[in-house]
Amino acid sequence: MCLAIPGKIIEIDRSSSLCMATVDFGGVYKPICIQYIEADAGDYILAHAGMAITRLDPQEAEATLEDFKMLAEQLNPNGHVV
Repeated sequence: MCLAIPGKIIEIDRSSSLCMATVDFGGVYKPICIQYIEADAGDYILAHAGMAITRLDPQEAEATLEDFKMLAEQLNPNGHVV
């Protein structure tokens, strides 16, 4: 099973052979390759295994992130890390 996660591009680095972006996944920042999609800082992308798969509609991405947040709160109502 594969899981792709929506995230927001914070900044883009085009200084190397691959176009990389710093992407915010709900407060966790990860480097993601955006070489094969057209995206700018502020865009939402869908990422899997360190690669951006596609650019997302902002409203769709924010709704999905809100769903993830609600699910996490239901699974862990006290906020304790398991």
